[in-house]
Amino acid sequence: MFSRKPASMVSPDEALPGRDEPLHVPDAHFVNGNPLTPPWPDGHEVTYVAMGCFWGAERIFWQLDGVHTTAAGYTGGYTPNPTYEETCTGRTGHAEAVLVVFDPEQVSYETILKHFWENHDPTQRNGQGNDLGTQYRTALYPTTDAQMETAKRTRERYQQALDEAGFGEITTEIRPFEEAGPWYYAEAYHQQYLAKNPGGYCNHGFCQVAYETGTHGQRKAEVELPGE
Repeated sequence: MFSRKPASMVSPDEALPGRDEPLHVPDAHFVNGNPLTPPWPDGHEVTYVAMGCFWGAERIFWQLDGVHTTAAGYTGGYTPNPTYEETCTGRTGHAEAVLVVFDPEQVSYETILKHFWENHDPTQRNGQGNDLGTQYRTALYPTTDAQMETAKRTRERYQQALDEAGFGEITTEIRPFEEAGPWYYAEAYHQQYLAKNPGGYCNHGFCQVAYETGTHGQRKAEVELPGE
């Protein structure tokens, strides 16, 4: 049953039942040693992004100055405490996603989103490259009203850039985390996978069109990811 990948979102009634027991979560981030679970430092914000396979997506964000911790997991669907195998069927409703905990005094949410927009194809519906299925959809799940406003504004800005470059319409799902959640941590071996397996699979990288960061009360992006 783990081979089917529905093209459309599963309904709550059709979703896999899952389980009450959460999956094991390592105590510390493999790269920076910070905790993977709350409580978070005072003044830090949390957001959730989905942009295809969570291995490459997570690496993008743990490299940014001002990001306290990241984790791979599942959210946006229905099945409680799903496994990777279950999520890959498309029958949990979840997206493979990344939790990002950041200090807004060091890195703005707009900068976080700059790297989100630039490093995947937000015009591909329910997939990234050859990774197909609703579990690979593009999505943003903001946790505050200010994050939601910024997410919508940056989508409009990036759509203008895509239009000018001759690309299609953004398909990114944007909805409050309080509606999309809860969040479920992925298996321990998925956490910081590409730091543990440097030659592992990754289909993320700069996708041809830059997002020009505006001021709008936030400082301009100063962070550039090192080359692959």
